[in-house]
Amino acid sequence: MSLDLTIFAKMASFEDFKFNKQILNAIAEAGYTTTTEIQEKAITPILAGQDVMGIAQTGTGKTAAFVLPMLMKLKYAQGNDPRALILSPTRELAMQIEEHIKQFSTYLDLRTVLLYGGLGPKTQKELLAKGCDIIVATPGRFLDLYLEGDINVKSLKFLVLDEADKMMDMGFIGKIHRVLEIVPRKRQNLLFSATMSELVRKIAGDFLAFPTVIEVTEQATPAQTVTQELYHVPNLKTKINLLQHFFKDDETFSRIIVFTKTKVVADRIYAFLERKYGPEEVRVIHANKGQNTRINSINAFKEGEVRILVATDVAARGLDVSQVSHVINFDVPIVIEDYVHRIGRTGRAFQTGDAITFCNPAEEYYVAKIEKLIRQTIPLKELPADVVIEKTPFDEKQDIAREIDNQKKKDNPDFKGAFHEKKYAIKANNSKRTARGKGKPVKKGNSKPSKKRCS
Repeated sequence: MSLDLTIFAKMASFEDFKFNKQILNAIAEAGYTTTTEIQEKAITPILAGQDVMGIAQTGTGKTAAFVLPMLMKLKYAQGNDPRALILSPTRELAMQIEEHIKQFSTYLDLRTVLLYGGLGPKTQKELLAKGCDIIVATPGRFLDLYLEGDINVKSLKFLVLDEADKMMDMGFIGKIHRVLEIVPRKRQNLLFSATMSELVRKIAGDFLAFPTVIEVTEQATPAQTVTQELYHVPNLKTKINLLQHFFKDDETFSRIIVFTKTKVVADRIYAFLERKYGPEEVRVIHANKGQNTRINSINAFKEGEVRILVATDVAARGLDVSQVSHVINFDVPIVIEDYVHRIGRTGRAFQTGDAITFCNPAEEYYVAKIEKLIRQTIPLKELPADVVIEKTPFDEKQDIAREIDNQKKKDNPDFKGAFHEKKYAIKANNSKRTARGKGKPVKKGNSKPSKKRCS
């Protein structure tokens, strides 16, 4: 499986960093000649033993920015216990990191073990028992195996948190603090994140000692190589019609990731596309899919065997695929930072790509927040003339109106929504019926008792 060779821009040469011959040979064999901005700025302080905090969007080559100097400092196998621990929020990203390590350590005598959940721990325990130098892991599985006595951390020299903002979004802050409690105090710490949220700032304060801060791009700014478009689409069926319109042009739309908000929608879209284009054209990944299924789907997409990948945000980070022509946001993400990560799947590094977002009336709220976050207005496009605009079903119309009410309440707690009076009227009626059903006394002369006795 090849890495994306375009991640390295025309900047400094890798030879400028005095890497040993083994690493330089591996870099050269991979076809890399020059560094990206994050690599140029991060490698030297990491080699010097400094704590580093790197803020860089996905697709900028930040994995190599910490892997290469770490390999240089570890050099060769030593003892049985790990000397470097790299934590990532998802198994997919952990696998990507391990792939980079293997690529760059071709000529080094270093042992790497990959740890993640979703599989039984037996094989992972056996690999640990054989000895390792580097562990790449998700936080939960690492802690599980540590607490079972399969990992000794006394020799750890490096601790890396990758995609720290995603870790915070996924609720890993407690597990990260637990890791910080058990690893040696004397160590080098590296933290990389696409954005700088308050939680990332907090964990950075607990984690890093007088770090060198490197920010290679404005926070939450999408890649300049990505063209963004927005379509106002009234309902689900019309979104599907618009999707079909784009997919007619299979030359332009050659490799597409379709992001949805939920597993249910992802499965519905997948089922439709599979019927329309055949099972050889499309795959779907989300949290309910088995680990092997997810890996096989990602690999098939990477290798160009399938044209379309339908995914929830489980794939928004760490999915390193070159030549993705389009990212389509079928749903606008509620976690607005995920928009940046989603569209970062295309236009990676110095390639170009297109990000298209479908937006129903209830999603306009989140689009406004996204535009504020990225400090850009996403260009609004008219629906193509041949796209049939479907009538919004009653239930979907109600859901949209209810969601808009909830949004207004978020911004103004005193707001009483369109459903306010109606909702409480229904509640009151239901309460009365319940009371009657429990045998509450009924006033004499009421005509309803006879009905009640007959029911």
